[in-house]
Amino acid sequence: MSRSSAGPSRARVAATAGAAVGATSALASAAGSLAGAAYFARKILTPDPRRPDDVVVREVAAGSVLLDTTADTVVSGRYGLWLDGGRGHCRVGDVLDLDAAAGVVRRELLGVDAGEPRPGPARWNSYYHGAPPDVSLGLPTEHVTYRGELGAMPAWVVTPDGTATERWAVLVHGRGAQREETVRAMPPLLAEGWTCLVPSYRNDVNVPAAPDSRYALGLSEWRDVDAAVTYAVEHGASEILLMGWSMGAAITLQLLDRSAQSHRVSRVVLDGPVIDWGDVLAHHAREHHVPRPVGSLARLLMRHRWGHRLVGVHEGVDLALTDWVRRADELRHRLLLIHSADDEFVPFGPSLALAQARPDLVTFEQWREARHCQEWNTDPTRWESVVRAYAAG
Repeated sequence: MSRSSAGPSRARVAATAGAAVGATSALASAAGSLAGAAYFARKILTPDPRRPDDVVVREVAAGSVLLDTTADTVVSGRYGLWLDGGRGHCRVGDVLDLDAAAGVVRRELLGVDAGEPRPGPARWNSYYHGAPPDVSLGLPTEHVTYRGELGAMPAWVVTPDGTATERWAVLVHGRGAQREETVRAMPPLLAEGWTCLVPSYRNDVNVPAAPDSRYALGLSEWRDVDAAVTYAVEHGASEILLMGWSMGAAITLQLLDRSAQSHRVSRVVLDGPVIDWGDVLAHHAREHHVPRPVGSLARLLMRHRWGHRLVGVHEGVDLALTDWVRRADELRHRLLLIHSADDEFVPFGPSLALAQARPDLVTFEQWREARHCQEWNTDPTRWESVVRAYAAG
């Protein structure tokens, strides 16, 4: 009997086994990539209500506090500290002394708003203010609700000198942030006669959640802010200024594109804005050593119906719709972009690119040193001057 009729050769058996191992490895790799992409996408889209302590107070002295050094605590400017799990709050100012070898930094203690600062864990507050405007700034504040797509939404209304005007500024906070983020912007806007309305949107704390309890990165949240604009119009607004921080900027840009009320908007201010979510995701993928194919697959899962169950969304999240550098020709509103070249969370490259693409509409104010949405903190005088001049125009 010949060798060929006796059965498969050892070489063929080895080749078959090798192919099987290779296929199994490829399937395992694909499954791992899919799982990794789903996890990455969920991290981006899932609200996280936890606000853990992230800094340690080592010492409290007359007029100063000693803190552990972190990427935040060593940057100059004005900030806040949440104390006692958020029950207390104090405000800190510039760096008085930095001991890098010991890992500590001493900062000015500008004021205590609630509680008592003492050694122990605390939470850094980049908003500086830790309460609504009536508490933080002593401004008469109306706590109202407006009817959103998902139910009643809380909001603050602050008027110049106690009288509502026909010009309303709608201030939109960022992803995972609180409405207190916007309080810093009120003094220059009120000074120029703008009534300030600070709305909520889906998935905020103590606010109706989206049906899938996921962020849509502005692609659905804009409808909640649009409802706030309706509230403003119903209460006498004839002109709207929109202002958004981080994802609040992405929400604002979607509203300008999709709302039937966008013609009421005369000007827009965007701070630390997400101009292109694809660029932000690519940045975070690099920062967390996520392979590029996995990051690309995460985008597909968010967008296409076959990936929705893995990501946990009811509607697709198409990041191409959030790329305003590519969509620059579609813009019709004046924009003031404020963005730091040292923003560690939302790279400022797309802001610069958009300003270069539409110099007829976009005014770009570049900052240095400031971390994400902390341009006001590092130079409040400049920030308020820029915003006030733009609001006055």
